[in-house]
Amino acid sequence: MAGHVTAPAAALADGLPGWVTLLRAPNPGPMTLDGTNTWVLSPPGGRHSIVIDPGPDDAGHLTRIAAHAPVGLVLVTHGHPDHTDGVRRLHELLDGVPVLAADPAHTLAGAPLAGSSWTAPVDTGCRIELLPTPGHTGDSVCFLVEYAGEQVVFTGDTILGRGTTVVAHPDGDLGDYLASLELLSAYREIPALPGHGPALADCGAAADFYLAHRRARLDQVRAAVAGGAGTAAEVVARVYADVDRALWPAAEWSVRAQLAHLARDGADAGAAARESDPGVGGLDQP
Repeated sequence: MAGHVTAPAAALADGLPGWVTLLRAPNPGPMTLDGTNTWVLSPPGGRHSIVIDPGPDDAGHLTRIAAHAPVGLVLVTHGHPDHTDGVRRLHELLDGVPVLAADPAHTLAGAPLAGSSWTAPVDTGCRIELLPTPGHTGDSVCFLVEYAGEQVVFTGDTILGRGTTVVAHPDGDLGDYLASLELLSAYREIPALPGHGPALADCGAAADFYLAHRRARLDQVRAAVAGGAGTAAEVVARVYADVDRALWPAAEWSVRAQLAHLARDGADAGAAARESDPGVGGLDQP
């Protein structure tokens, strides 16, 4: 039986590459773990640093990011506010450098991220490959970055450094999320640098763990519906009974995504899947 996961999904990384710096935002909480991870890439020989996920609109945090000048590019893994609220102020602090996201709403001075053949518009000194990974949100992406033969995957909230992530229904989609995890499972023994929590040693192993966990949760949801649970809230009460009730609203977003997924597959989850959406967003866990 799948229980609530609070530990890392894979072994922790021994350290970060010398060309990667972690700047953790001061926004810790049940949904953001220790805070949002802002990553700064400064490969030797590159003309510019690259920032991944500006984080919240916190003056001190954004000033620390801007101190890594010259910054030539800001990338965004997805549009949740704990990753994007600081976008506009950082854009101004950096004299208008491009901020690129899959969602045009979070894109400034450039084109939205799209396509497997995307290339960085500035000299970064490293190779950056865009990995579209919808599921946590519809606009979620990851970045495979390589410098001097060393590779890392920046996973945003698709894979966290600790615990599991919510599928933020209705924007998030469980079928898409499972497919994205299958994609990430191919990156064996490559560190995963997440949007929250510590770096993991093996992106592929973490993706495998997440896939097994999600499938076990789906089995539990099927059983709960078969046992008479008629609403998403009732499913949460049965399936997530071991989870702190403060996280039940986030669990309900994932349950709605699970019910919608089962309904598409023809499972008997109709009554709960037809329940109206609460109209809320989502960050992380469980």
